[in-house]
Amino acid sequence: MTSEILIIGGGVIGLSVARELHKQGARGIAVIERGACGLEASWAAGGMLGPQAETDEAGIFFDVCSNSRDMYPEFAAGLLDETGIDVELDRTGTLYLALSEADAARLGERFSWQAKAGLQVERLSADDVRRAEPFVSPDVLGGLLFANDWQVENRRLLDALKTYAKTNGILLIGNSEVEHLDVESNAVIGAVANGERFNADHVVLTTGAWTSLIKIGVADMPFKVEPVRGQMVVLHTAKRLFQHVIYSPGGYLVPRRDGRLLAGSTSEKAGFDHAVTDDAAAGIRRMANLIAPSTAGLATVDHWSGLRPFAFDGLPIIGGIDGIDGLTIATAHYRNGILLAPITAKMVAKHVVDNAAIEPAFSPDRFKLRNVTGI
Repeated sequence: MTSEILIIGGGVIGLSVARELHKQGARGIAVIERGACGLEASWAAGGMLGPQAETDEAGIFFDVCSNSRDMYPEFAAGLLDETGIDVELDRTGTLYLALSEADAARLGERFSWQAKAGLQVERLSADDVRRAEPFVSPDVLGGLLFANDWQVENRRLLDALKTYAKTNGILLIGNSEVEHLDVESNAVIGAVANGERFNADHVVLTTGAWTSLIKIGVADMPFKVEPVRGQMVVLHTAKRLFQHVIYSPGGYLVPRRDGRLLAGSTSEKAGFDHAVTDDAAAGIRRMANLIAPSTAGLATVDHWSGLRPFAFDGLPIIGGIDGIDGLTIATAHYRNGILLAPITAKMVAKHVVDNAAIEPAFSPDRFKLRNVTGI
């Protein structure tokens, strides 16, 4: 099989890149996925778009996360217009609770630097918090309201992206696990999956936690991406208890329109094991009860895990590898794959179509772990 652009990895990053490439005029796009498109980390995510709640300091990574969050209204509206699917972008905001004096001190530091930077953040007293969210713990000491930290229904987002692909001639190929990239004269010319050769003018690697398992020709990938298992528990409520995403240093609660309440999440070094555990579920339930004792009586209706792709410095890996043509990488988004999908798609599409530069802080070459020249 031959295509102009072969995207390896059919999660939110790969599907968003495919859509953006198509909107930039690229054609002959194929997406190949080891399983079914959209059923790995992207499916298991909580859908939070919370750079202000989750970042401790300013810097290039915070700026990119914030810029990507700010793209979501246009991103969601575009997908609704293109596919008829509402990705349920909820702009109510995120409420970060202080449940101890240590939490309060940490939130004070976050408020200070964000207020000085001119970001939208509001400091709330304990009474303010309880008025905003009556079901949170009566022991709450205060909180921060991030009005611009939102959430999206990530599974509807994946449905919308797959629908866009199918209605615009982007080929989705499932159950094809790539063994290695084909290389000729220091240029990637395609890939081999399940013994089948896929030729392409350009390859985009968006394979998440599995990236380091793919060889470039006979050489190892020149960086390491590790899987970090995150487990999540879903509670059922007869009515929506919370209006905001509720965040704390110990975990979070994400209320969905359909009455589900997502509670998470763990961070476990468990290799590629997707198993869910009773211990993790019990720990998540304890965390939820600390945030809101009213959750103690709610039934657990679901429990799943996902494998987040993590690079040792915590930053995504986006860009080409020096000395290898025809290859762009977009991986290691860790906890921020949903958040960073719009801006990653823009960066990769401009790089592939116009050879635009990508922020050097995210370059694969920053690791320099192995010499891959002379492949």
